[in-house]
This record gives sequence, C-alpha cells and structure tokens, in this order.
Amino acid sequence: MADITRRLGWRHLRGAPTAHIRHHRSGQLAHDGPGLSFWYRSLSAALSEIPVDDRELAMTFHARTSDFQDVAVQATVTYRVSDPATAAARLDFSIDPDTGVWRGAPLEQLSTLLTETAQQHALDVLARTTLASALVDGVAAVRERVASGLAAEPRLPATGIEIVAVRVVALRPEPEVERALRTPAREQIQQEADRATYERRAVAVERERAIAENELASQIELARREEQLVEQRGTNARREAEEKAAADAVKAGAEAARTVRLTEAEAERTVKLAEAEAARSVRLADAEAARSVKLAEAEAVRQVKLAEAEARAARAVGAARAEAQAAWLRVHAEVDAATLHALTGTRLAENLPRIESVTVSPDVLTGLLARLGGGAGSGGGPGSGGEGSV
Repeated sequence: MADITRRLGWRHLRGAPTAHIRHHRSGQLAHDGPGLSFWYRSLSAALSEIPVDDRELAMTFHARTSDFQDVAVQATVTYRVSDPATAAARLDFSIDPDTGVWRGAPLEQLSTLLTETAQQHALDVLARTTLASALVDGVAAVRERVASGLAAEPRLPATGIEIVAVRVVALRPEPEVERALRTPAREQIQQEADRATYERRAVAVERERAIAENELASQIELARREEQLVEQRGTNARREAEEKAAADAVKAGAEAARTVRLTEAEAERTVKLAEAEAARSVRLADAEAARSVKLAEAEAVRQVKLAEAEARAARAVGAARAEAQAAWLRVHAEVDAATLHALTGTRLAENLPRIESVTVSPDVLTGLLARLGGGAGSGGGPGSGGEGSV
C-alpha cells in the first residue's frame, strides 16, 4: 500500500518499487510507473495501485475420477501482473486518495479467476483417469494440464495476467478409500513379517536344542571335574592339617622361649628399678636433712634479729612515752585548776557515748545558775575574768 501524507490541502504519494501507480488528473494520465513519488490534490486525482510482484495463490479443491472416487487436489499457482494498464482497465485497482486503501477487492477477483480456471482443467483430466492411475501419475498429469490450460486461457492475457509457475502438491483420496488401498500392501508386509517370525522361531528352536546339548555335555564334564576337585580338596586338607600341626609346634616352642626371655628381662628390670628407687630415696633423705638444717639455722638468725629489733623499738617507744609524759606533766603543772577542770570535761565528753537528748529539771537548773553566779562574783578581780567564763 502506498504512503500518503497531507500538507495544506495537498497530498503526497510515495509508492513501493513493486507497486505500479497510475495517476489521472481531469481524465488525463499524469503519472504512470512503479515506485513513483509526487504531489496531487485529492479532489481532482484518480489513483490506481497495481502490484507487479510475483504472488502465490494456494488452492484446494475436490475432483471425481472415472471410477467415481473423490480426490482432494492441493496446488499452488504463481502469477504476476505483466500489463498494469490492461489490468487497471479490466479490474478495479483504484485507491482512496486520502488513505491509499483499495476501494474494491481486485486480488480476490484474480484469485477467483485463477482458481476456477485451474479447477476446470484439473477436473477435466481427472474425470478420465481412474483412482489408481491418478494416485500414481496424477500429480504430473494434473500439473501439466493446469499449466497448459492457464497458458492457453485467453482471458488472462486480456486481463494483463502472466502465469509464472504451477505446482501440484498432492492428490489424496478419502480417508476410508486410502485405508482400503493401503490394506493389500499392509497385508503383504504382515505376511512377510509372519514368515520371518516363523523362520526366526525355527532357528531359535534349533539353537535351543544345540544349547541344551551343550549344557548337558557341560554338566557331565562339570560332574567329572567336581569329583576330581573333591579328591584334590581332601588331599589339600590333609596336607594343610599336617603343615598346620608342624607350624603350631614351631609356634609353641618359639612362644615358650619368648616367654622365658620376657620373664628374665622383667626380673632384671624389677631389680634395676628397686636399686634406682633405693638410691633415689637415700638422695632425697640427705637433701631433706640438709634443707632442715639450713632452715633451722636461718630461723635462729631471724629470731635473733627480730628480738634485737623489737628491743630497740621498745626502748625507743619507752623513751618517747617518758618524754611525752614529762612534757604533759610540765604543761599541766603550769595551768590553774579551772583550766584543768575544763580540759577534764572536754576529754570526758570526747570519751562519752552519743547522747540523743538531755532533760534538765528546774531544781538542777536553779542550782547550776546559783553556782555560776557565785563563781562570777568571786572571780571579778583583775586578770581572772577570762578564765572564769571559760
């Protein structure tokens, strides 16, 4: 189909190389040829597009042979449009100026024309041929007749059509007839197969008999050889027993000698171990005695040094205490009695347990205030007021 584009009221057509374009404008032929490209106005243009490439037309139709048997014919006709102008004049190949689509169905008309023409010639040749001949030589006969008939058909050149090739694919009878035709050949093949089966069975029976005879001879030979084998096994068993007894005697003597050697080696090893253990015990006792002596001497030295250090420390502590006591006495000798009482109370308060609450009765408070008043009156002299308040 040609490509048509629109531009401001104009149309542009671009055709394919296998499409012949005919453009009439106002009744006059303006463009004619394959693969054209031109501008036109759709209102004044009449366009036709004729395909000029080779086209395949497959057809299937039924025919009847001279012995009134129905056969199906499958054929293919290859054709092309050799005269596009004649074809455009005889068939409607016109296309829509706006869309490029065929207004009619020209290819369907060509297909109908070719199919009916080919079918007419095929029916003519098959109607005078039997079914067996048609199945054997019918393909070539139908192909030649259809090709010659289409070539001699006057309407095809008048329409601008050229037949390129004719091919007949197959001629097939009805399924039931086809099965019936296959039956003799199938039966003959089956008979050949049955004969081959019987011959194979006869050969198999003969071979089985030969195999049975061979098996019997083999069994006889096996029985004879089995007897020889039993005798040989007895001889071998006796020889094996004798060899085993001799080997056991040699093994027992070797085992006894080995046991004696092992016992002697074990006794010697035990003696050596006892001697080594005694020497080790002596060495350990000597070492323990020497270690005890050294530890005793070191402990004595340590005790002496510890006693001397304790004596020196005791002398130093006693001297320090004596000096502190003397200093304490000197200090307290120079202080008056009230200060000593205050210090005694302070020291006593430091050593007393914690007191949560104190209850003072009016009598105690009155006596304490009287004492404090009397003390203040007696101590009112010069140089003594500070100590009395403390």
